[in-house]
Amino acid sequence: MLARAQELERAGRSVVHLEIGEPDFPTPDHVVAAAVEGLAAGLTHYGATAGTPELREAVAAYFRRTRDLDIEAANCLVGTGAKPFIFFTVLATCGPGDEVIVPDPGFPAYESAVRFAGATPVPIRLDGDEGFRVDPELLRSLLTPRTRLVVLNAPHNPTGGSLDAATVEALAEVLETTDAWVFSDEVYCQLQYDEPFRSIGTGGRLAERLIILDSMSKTYAMTGWRCGFAALPTPLVEPLVRFFVNSTSCVPPFIQHAAVAALEGPQDCVETMREEFIRRRSLIVDGLNAISGVRCGVPAGAFYAFPNVSSLPVSADELADRLLEEGGVATLAGSAFGSGGKDYLRISYANSQDNLREALARIAGFVATL
Repeated sequence: MLARAQELERAGRSVVHLEIGEPDFPTPDHVVAAAVEGLAAGLTHYGATAGTPELREAVAAYFRRTRDLDIEAANCLVGTGAKPFIFFTVLATCGPGDEVIVPDPGFPAYESAVRFAGATPVPIRLDGDEGFRVDPELLRSLLTPRTRLVVLNAPHNPTGGSLDAATVEALAEVLETTDAWVFSDEVYCQLQYDEPFRSIGTGGRLAERLIILDSMSKTYAMTGWRCGFAALPTPLVEPLVRFFVNSTSCVPPFIQHAAVAALEGPQDCVETMREEFIRRRSLIVDGLNAISGVRCGVPAGAFYAFPNVSSLPVSADELADRLLEEGGVATLAGSAFGSGGKDYLRISYANSQDNLREALARIAGFVATL
């Protein structure tokens, strides 16, 4: 969709971008300054594959602070963004004959990684009427002796749903009945809005088989820097380091130096971004719900709205295509995230309020012609 939108722009068309899943804020100044400092200091060569000692210590402190984990730097790894952790965790734990429970709708990389490993993805449907939360009893019903890995994602891409404390507790109780690994993708954890974020691993629960994924990308507007990190049980540290050695080698040391500055430096930049996303969330949800035939719940986190458009006379896929071609608004059809998204659009509100208002006016104008 982005490529097509850019093609239209090169032809002179005006397009409002609501398809891009990244913050539109600049990387904080002190983080940029730390990267420049690292470059000047010569941090431009190979570094430790697992991450520099300084960053691994900073990551461990961050997990202790934000999840109440009793974790050491030796169980924290750094990678070139979050995606390598998804693929390499699946490859290290799963193979043919194994089943992996993945959210539906969900981030497409989960299912891709599972199929690449020869395992079988088992979708767990997320219900829009329930805020796209994982249903603990539905999860229980999907667990079998072949379940090797359970993937959780909160706050959630593409829906913006998340997990409240009671649901997290219920999910942990269900997961304690299985020996499966648990992969918790928490890259949007600092962008939860109405209640404090709570990890499935808070307090050390499931620690012996829980992988917690986080990243610099969303929290610090560093998507292009490619620096993710994770907390892992000891048995998975060495296998993942071997994958990194033979694929990405290392995250550039000057970027890791900047990541330390992000984690240990002032956090007001994160709160400023979060507060602006709350304002944009209200704008986009209210605007979508004012359009006849569109129904949008209030996302709990991330920067995505996931409106239901099943009452319109065209499919969500056709709507996304025509909104771009005829309305000048780039969105993503929910079907890109699994069959559970077929009646939805994913709309990113990582854009200015002025642009969001313009997009809403274009969407309303186009829908009125259907």
